[in-house]
Amino acid sequence: MKVSTDKQKIKELLERGVEEVFDKKHLEKELLSGRQLRIKHGVDPTGSKIHIGRATQYWKLKAFQDLGHQIVIIIGDFTARIGDASDKESMRRPLTDQEIEENFKNYTDQIGKVLDMEKVEVRYNSEWLAKISPKELVALMQNFTAQQLIQRRNFKERWEAGKPIGLHEICYPIFQGYDSVAIKADVETGGSDQLFNLGVGRQLQELFKQPPQDIMTLKMVWGLDGRKMSTSWGNVINMTDEPKEMFGKVMSMKDEHIMEYFQLCTNLEMEKVDQIQKDLIDQGNFRDAKALLAQTIVSMYHGSEAGQNAASEFDRIFKDKEMPEDIQEVKVSQDKLNILDLLVETKLAPSKQEAKRLVVQGGIKINNSVVSDFKQEIEILDNMIVQKGKRIFVKIKQ
Repeated sequence: MKVSTDKQKIKELLERGVEEVFDKKHLEKELLSGRQLRIKHGVDPTGSKIHIGRATQYWKLKAFQDLGHQIVIIIGDFTARIGDASDKESMRRPLTDQEIEENFKNYTDQIGKVLDMEKVEVRYNSEWLAKISPKELVALMQNFTAQQLIQRRNFKERWEAGKPIGLHEICYPIFQGYDSVAIKADVETGGSDQLFNLGVGRQLQELFKQPPQDIMTLKMVWGLDGRKMSTSWGNVINMTDEPKEMFGKVMSMKDEHIMEYFQLCTNLEMEKVDQIQKDLIDQGNFRDAKALLAQTIVSMYHGSEAGQNAASEFDRIFKDKEMPEDIQEVKVSQDKLNILDLLVETKLAPSKQEAKRLVVQGGIKINNSVVSDFKQEIEILDNMIVQKGKRIFVKIKQ
């Protein structure tokens, strides 16, 4: 496959959404050389869904792929048994083989929403890591010190707080680094919290007489609550979210993160992004900017028609104050129910405790009227509309 050396595209690849490149001059020279590079990215199947914060890695890989470089995705079916502790405040629970298999079953389909998977080399690191003997592992570990590993920020904080640090966690960077040796990586991409692990790959490659890989780390994406986007915190927008849910989540995000999302989480041309920022500064119309952002993100993962439909549906509900067209119907056989029982029965709340919280906070409406008394008995009527929050509706059928 012919490799493109388009200078403008290479410049954007090296700068957009990028936290750090090491060695940037060397990587730029390699990209301009016309030689096809092997671009490594590893993913541990610690959950079944990939959120758009992690998906920024795949859009960066797509930029490499579009220039003609070979993408190598490493599914960490071996390392998932340990779990990367790079950004964790406590020890991960080890995953079972069944959990790992279930989680990575749909990974390639999700990644395929971004990359041309027919051109991607997919490898599982159990191919080589499961074959490492104790003697070989000791030989690898001799190249690092306990101080190097323990002094990492999150380990240091756990050490000082008296929280346990597993010996298996300390081995993780070595295993990830060995992945680079196994596939002869020229470049490895990862999050900014991955810098130490990526550097271990360089060291091990030099030990095995390979040219050390260049490293590219990407900027962190903020979650819906203003913290780092993390599945464990539930503040995520998943690649597999339904279009209306995805649109609504984007609309609920903090205004101050709009432009970061345009830059990091969309594939709009930077000229367009710069113009949106200028308009936002001049006009201060955060709602319209956020709606454009939401439509763009939905279109990226579900197609332009789905993006337009989600935008129209959102306008019908919130701008035009109309009900959505396809409200979920739930059959309720009782003639009368306490509001808490009704919310649990219709699955609008997972428990009575959560249902009570929703009612007390004014988050429940029936036929557009707020229910404020959690002890209220509700007469069940056919076609009655129960609403949770701003965008979740259920139609009662008897």
